[in-house]
Amino acid sequence: MRVSILASGSSGNITLLETGRTRLLVDAGLGKRETLARLAAVERTVEHIDGILITHEHTDHCNGLPQMLGIWKAPLYVTEPTMDAMKRILPQTFGKRLRRVETIQPGQRFTIGDIDVHAFAIPHDAADPIGFTFRSNGAKMAIVTDLGYMPELVKVHLRGADCLVLESNHDLDMLKVGPYPWQVKQRVLSRTGHLSNHAVSEYLCDPDGFDAIARYLVLAHVSQENNNPDLVRLSAEEALKRRPAETAFAGELLVASQHVPLKPLEL
Repeated sequence: MRVSILASGSSGNITLLETGRTRLLVDAGLGKRETLARLAAVERTVEHIDGILITHEHTDHCNGLPQMLGIWKAPLYVTEPTMDAMKRILPQTFGKRLRRVETIQPGQRFTIGDIDVHAFAIPHDAADPIGFTFRSNGAKMAIVTDLGYMPELVKVHLRGADCLVLESNHDLDMLKVGPYPWQVKQRVLSRTGHLSNHAVSEYLCDPDGFDAIARYLVLAHVSQENNNPDLVRLSAEEALKRRPAETAFAGELLVASQHVPLKPLEL
């Protein structure tokens, strides 16, 4: 399985998963031109998509859907509440370009091509937000962004991942003194908001939470106003150093970008 994180952040999210037989997009937060440019940057020319999976209806995750469906005419995998919410916020071209909708539910397991998918609930202020795990040919990838805290069940779903894409959205001090209005700060800090660097650190240093077997740990959805990649990396590195020696993390730590795709990750 090959994972290409094309964009991650509050201005647009999109990830490409590929096997020899199957290609999936997770979220569609960029427009046509930018999506194709990101694919070209990782040397991918994608003529066919087997499915587009949407985590939730916030525009940084679905705003490009009308254009994406115009390019690939792929089936859309989405929960019913999220679909209803997208119909309210996306332009009419979204509905006109829909070819096939596969309604999924949190907790559901299903298969697309040779990829086994598991959708699970996450705590975020959206209609029905979900994270995903993907398995194929013995490899497991997990992606979970946009969540206010780490429930124990989410930690269970993430265990065993060869590639873990996890939100590390904001630095607490930067958020507190940053430009956001008070109400927005309260939303970000809430249990249905976004994970802070501190919350991620608490997860990463705990062997009962993070099993540390991932070949790639990708910290994602980094705020451009209330965080920076150096802080994200430093916070995570310090947390990983606090782990017991027998459960040390030996994989590669990466920070996803809003502006530049990460190198493709081979699992």
